[in-house]
Amino acid sequence: MDRGVATIEATIAPAADGWRLDRALAEAVPTLSRERLKVLIAAGAVSHGGALARDPARRATAGSVFSVAVPIPTLPHNEAQDIPLVVAYEDEHLIVIDKPAGLVVHPAAGNLDGTLVNALLHHCRGSLSGIGGVARPGIVHRIDKDTSGLMIAAKTDRAHEGLAKQFADHSIERRYRAITGGIPRPAEGSVDAPLARSAQNRKKIAIVPGGKRAVTHYRTLQVLRDAALVECRLETGRTHQVRVHMASLGHSLLGDPVYGRAKGFPRQVLETIGFRRQALHAARLGFIHPIKGDVMAFDSDMPPDMQELFSRLHV
Repeated sequence: MDRGVATIEATIAPAADGWRLDRALAEAVPTLSRERLKVLIAAGAVSHGGALARDPARRATAGSVFSVAVPIPTLPHNEAQDIPLVVAYEDEHLIVIDKPAGLVVHPAAGNLDGTLVNALLHHCRGSLSGIGGVARPGIVHRIDKDTSGLMIAAKTDRAHEGLAKQFADHSIERRYRAITGGIPRPAEGSVDAPLARSAQNRKKIAIVPGGKRAVTHYRTLQVLRDAALVECRLETGRTHQVRVHMASLGHSLLGDPVYGRAKGFPRQVLETIGFRRQALHAARLGFIHPIKGDVMAFDSDMPPDMQELFSRLHV
């Protein structure tokens, strides 16, 4: 890593053969958005075999290796803060956190501190991967502010690269528990629908032809009163994926302020207990340790607020 720049080696996956370069690189490097990669390509920050790749529309070839030089931003507010963390696992290479709902993952406009990154900087005493830059040290993936559950952060660049590769090739096991409005029919199935920013509302994600491929496998675990406890297994990990895919089936997550509105008895329960977030919990996280090669798997019970919602909806 050069001073002020983090260099990421990205290998084009077989499935991305023939794709536009910006799209193929976004698939290979999930920590960078397609729009961000377009800017980096235009700025001469992407190279292949020592030659700059300046056309985001050029066709990518499976197995090709590109170097992506990502400038490290400097944020004066990114300070270590003593914020309690629930640690599911930790070693010198990585840390698995059980994130509470309400905790933002990294600083951004409107949330300049009090984030998971601030907490990690304190807990890990600065020992975090530099690939995410000053803005997102150690962050390999994220979950929404109001989603609870398991996520992983890298302490070293080598661990970060190994984990990012697993996310890119979809070998990470991610299972969520969700409480939906209504009862899905059929009781289990898959949603394979591409996602992108909504043209009507840039704060929302929508099913958009030509968007990033997104696949969610769902299974009803328990039928509740006008609701259901559902397990969602992610084949891909797009922004708001579970929330949008379940809403597309007509069964949005209870409490979701963006993609659904509860009706009938579930709405009464939400109002009674003051449940004001999407009922979504990252319950299982499995991966291969990027340094040791061990198979790792962690489980997390639903937090008290979702447990209460579940209990009150129990038939």
